[in-house]
Amino acid sequence: MPAYTATTAVPADEMTARRRRYRWLIFALLALGYLLVYFHRLCPAVLALDLMRDLRATGALTGMLGAAYFYPYAIMQLPAGLLSDSWGPRKTITLFFLVAVAGSVLLGFATTVSMAILGRTLVGIGVAMLFVPTMKILAEWFLISEFAAMTGILMAMGGVGSLVAATPLVWISNLIGWRSSFLVVGGFTLLLAILVWVFVRNRPADFGWPSPHPETGGGNRAKIGLGTAVKMVLTRPAFWPLAVWFFFDCGIFFSFGGLWGGPYLMQVYGLTKAEAGRMLSMVAVGMVIGSPLLSWLSDRVFGGRKPVLLLAVTVLVAATGVLAFATAAIPRPAMYLLIFLLSVFSSAVVVIGFTANKELFPVQIAGTATGLVNLFPFAGGAVFQPLLGWILERHGKVGDAFTLAGYEAAFRILFIAALIAAAAAFLSRETIKSHV
Repeated sequence: MPAYTATTAVPADEMTARRRRYRWLIFALLALGYLLVYFHRLCPAVLALDLMRDLRATGALTGMLGAAYFYPYAIMQLPAGLLSDSWGPRKTITLFFLVAVAGSVLLGFATTVSMAILGRTLVGIGVAMLFVPTMKILAEWFLISEFAAMTGILMAMGGVGSLVAATPLVWISNLIGWRSSFLVVGGFTLLLAILVWVFVRNRPADFGWPSPHPETGGGNRAKIGLGTAVKMVLTRPAFWPLAVWFFFDCGIFFSFGGLWGGPYLMQVYGLTKAEAGRMLSMVAVGMVIGSPLLSWLSDRVFGGRKPVLLLAVTVLVAATGVLAFATAAIPRPAMYLLIFLLSVFSSAVVVIGFTANKELFPVQIAGTATGLVNLFPFAGGAVFQPLLGWILERHGKVGDAFTLAGYEAAFRILFIAALIAAAAAFLSRETIKSHV
């Protein structure tokens, strides 16, 4: 790697220029990591029926398999924040990506549901340590005014991961099988872990470069203890509406876009796996377009976070209402649009939620604050994926397919969740300082 070290012979403006260039290499590697995170997160949507067939799993067990990613992911968010603020993002990401490699390999060789659940659990534990440390690194390497835009670009890369987990995954799994597909992605995860260790650094001060936040003391900021940091976050009233919004908003997205959307399209509308994959690729399109677009609307048009959250929940209530009350009557072009809107306003919009949460707290505890709030979206996925599977099973099957009544009942749950998310967004606080 480049031998950038502190030296008195290098002028301060040159060190600043080096910092600005190098941060893009760090961001590129972490963005590639986030692509893999989203691939792992959403790939069961197009492979669900293959997994059910080969592992002889019921709908409820398949829901548990999907949720096996989310339970450990949610549980690891607090450790991710604490380790980011104490141990450092570089070590945290590298070590836990190796855990994800082991999980991918085990999933590829799984012959039973229990083996597959264990593999997916290890994947969830491993990739859980990417997003929060990345938020910490963005807070250290980029200006406060750049944070929302950079988070939007990062989320757009998650959209690319969603795209890879749709049609391309269908093509790859048809070519080499779903097992080999997981082995290949495990190899990519290992390569990225090595690159993160070699090139990523926690803060500019690690190279002796000036911080982009000189007004806060740069690398010499006063430390905030872990217990104090957790208490600061959990006792801040403005934290809780965002947390509730994250739980229900992302519960909707992960249960539909991350698992049950594929079976729904194939069993209710009779689509092939490839056709369902193409339609679900609108999840990726929505994230790629929506993440930077919503960041721009927040920063440049509305000049606030809350107006974007309110816009998002309004559209989300409407979209889930269509799924709940017109479950089998949505024209195909409208379904493309519906999935796109669900992606933009239940997934891409989280960039605004994370930015608002970060703005509530000092940069010293950015990892802890992000880790704590990031418990809630994945707790939502962990709850809603198996809940919808249980509802579908409860309404029986016609042959191997779940019934239309089952999907209607499941989507009514999503509609109720959207209403609760809307109430939480309404109670949230504007965090841009000019509005406080």
